[in-house]
Amino acid sequence: MAGVGEVTDADFETEVLEAELPVLVQFTAEWCGPCRQLAPVLGAIAHEEGDRLKIVQLDVDHNPRTTIAYGVLGTPTLMVFRDGEPVKSMVGARPKRRLLEELSDVL
Repeated sequence: MAGVGEVTDADFETEVLEAELPVLVQFTAEWCGPCRQLAPVLGAIAHEEGDRLKIVQLDVDHNPRTTIAYGVLGTPTLMVFRDGEPVKSMVGARPKRRLLEELSDVL
C-alpha cells in the first residue's frame, strides 16, 4: 500500500517510538477483512498527511511481542504514538472522513 510502511517487533522502537512525527500504527493480519477495507483509507491519508503523520502496519501474527506489549486484542486496532508513547487508540475500520476527524487532535 503506497505511503504505508511495515514495521516488525525488531524495528518498532526505531520506526515508531523514536519517530519525529506522530505515527499511526495499524495492527493488522492477512486474514482480517476489515483491515483490507481500511487499507485504501490509510493509503489516502498517508498520501495527504505524510508531512504531518507517518502511517505503518504491524502484522499481529508475525509480531507477537509488540502486539502483546500494547494490549492489542482485535484487528484492526489503530494506535497513534507521539514521542514514544501511545496517545490514541481506536478499534475497527472506519471511513476516511471519520478517521480524519478522530485524528484531528493528534495532527
